[in-house]
Amino acid sequence: MNELSRIGVDTSKSWFALHGVNRAGEVVLRKNLRRGQLLALFRDLPPVEVALEACGGSHHWGRELRALGHEARLIPPQYVKPYVKRGKNDRIDAAAICEAAGRPGMHGVPIKSRQQQADALVLKLRDTLVEQRTQLINALRGHAAEFGLVAGKGTGKVAALRAAIAAAPDVPDIAKEMLALLGAQIDQLDEKIAALGAKLAAMHKATPLSRLLTTAPGIGPITALTAVLTVEPAAFDTGRHFAAWIGLTPKQHSTGGKPRLGGISRAGNERLRTLLVNGATAVIDAVLRRGSQLATPWLLKLLARKPKKLAAVALANKNARILWAMMTTGEAYRRPASVAPVAPVVS
Repeated sequence: MNELSRIGVDTSKSWFALHGVNRAGEVVLRKNLRRGQLLALFRDLPPVEVALEACGGSHHWGRELRALGHEARLIPPQYVKPYVKRGKNDRIDAAAICEAAGRPGMHGVPIKSRQQQADALVLKLRDTLVEQRTQLINALRGHAAEFGLVAGKGTGKVAALRAAIAAAPDVPDIAKEMLALLGAQIDQLDEKIAALGAKLAAMHKATPLSRLLTTAPGIGPITALTAVLTVEPAAFDTGRHFAAWIGLTPKQHSTGGKPRLGGISRAGNERLRTLLVNGATAVIDAVLRRGSQLATPWLLKLLARKPKKLAAVALANKNARILWAMMTTGEAYRRPASVAPVAPVVS
């Protein structure tokens, strides 16, 4: 009865807490280890189920444990939290992970390979640089406004603002020097972002599934690559489950048979959700401004009774389900029947 059946591991930078149970659910192991001691312990153990919380570094440990013959599982943190008992420390967290992994029907996170993580790193780094560029542009606009120079939002307005700063006679030289330094940093980020964009374009062309996904309206190369590199479609039973995981379905607070729906849950992959909503917004803009073959009867009816932003989320939800179907079956996008280009009525 003391034979280990399942071990929950709470990971951190230096210390790891282990909580092990036997087949009867009795606790037979409680232990704290340093980082360098973890694999040494599991090398001496017979194959056992090992559960970890899906977080930074967990994919690395999952690969290492599988290489030793163990069954490694990654559990989403939000699924672990309900099993945390009163108080919080590493051992309590490890016990909660172990308990959550033992529940029937508990969904896990697929363990990514090193190559999958490396490819996704290109996307993540580009997003980071874009955020940094946005911060610098906002800083430039804010400091320039202190001297009465105002510019609109967007990267396209930066060049005109920098020219206005350089030509302004009443801006002190030291201020011009500092603002020019911000501009130079923006130029460097533009070059790096462009280089990563070219790398992503090459990756897109070299990935048949990514090219296939871009045949769907509102799905561009970045969205397609993000889906291919970060999503395991087999982990979802249906396209509805996939859309719910992304966070494109309403939050529920229903009881007594009365449904109460709120805003979208914003769960799952935040970046993929943002890309899908932006792509859906672009489709709707094309329909509203000049009419388009993308104006399907479903979309026109939706725009006639719902605000634009709500319609964009609904279209993003539909596109998410289409993406899942295409990734699962490998079939090309089948365009539904369209209508003649018109300007729909928008509430």
